[in-house]
Amino acid sequence: MSEVREPQETFARSEANTADILRERRILSEPLTADEARRKMSAMSRRNFLIGGAAAVFGVLGWKWMSEETKTALLRRALEFNERVAQTFYKPSRLAPEFVRDAITTPRVNGDAGMQGDFDPESWRLSVGGLSGRSDDLTLTIDEIKALPRTDMIVEFKCIEGWSMIAHFAGVRFSDFAAKYEPEGRPRYVSMATPNNGYYVGWDVESIMHPQTLLCYEMNGMPLTVAHGAPLRLASPTKYGIKQIKRIGRIEFTDHRPRDYWAENGYDWYAGL
Repeated sequence: MSEVREPQETFARSEANTADILRERRILSEPLTADEARRKMSAMSRRNFLIGGAAAVFGVLGWKWMSEETKTALLRRALEFNERVAQTFYKPSRLAPEFVRDAITTPRVNGDAGMQGDFDPESWRLSVGGLSGRSDDLTLTIDEIKALPRTDMIVEFKCIEGWSMIAHFAGVRFSDFAAKYEPEGRPRYVSMATPNNGYYVGWDVESIMHPQTLLCYEMNGMPLTVAHGAPLRLASPTKYGIKQIKRIGRIEFTDHRPRDYWAENGYDWYAGL
């Protein structure tokens, strides 16, 4: 028959065992009172502040002493590291959040590189290079692009300057466009440029084939305005706005990493979110 213990006896034995265990452990320091703990924490905070401040000062001075070539090389390595991290975690099945119509915000116009001068959207044509079975560019009208399956999405547009807006974009998934107009082989990149070549971007194929990357011809239920890239722009919630080129004039599938306007001006080539 097993021994039945009263609750008080069980608790007393447990307390005694705990005391034995504590006696066996090394005491690293004497217990502090509440006032002593506060004073010690305050001293540690001041010390950490001084150490952090000194490190910041030395960092700023060290940066100023560096040559421009060294600074550029360090920044470039940091950007390349960020790109490798982003590509490691990228999954085409991972979708950006989509919103209800009531969440749409006032559109903002930003960036006019490659869009200067007079432009007539009616005369616009899209040139496409690097296609299977062709040595020359294919020329498309906006109506031919609109004939492809339409996709709508209400997503957040994020600018690298720090602001964002929520917009309703409509157009053709780039993956549907590539399925219709098949590229030669298995290109690793896609380059895009405005009709005057004043603005140009480069995308890796994995990113541009994301299901939320659109060749967009409508915004907030209306055809694109000239300021927002009419008649065709790129829209994607997986990249910053600097990659979402407006007024696309040419698309090319290529195995060579394309030029990128803002990457040539010190920004991240990948620019992923």
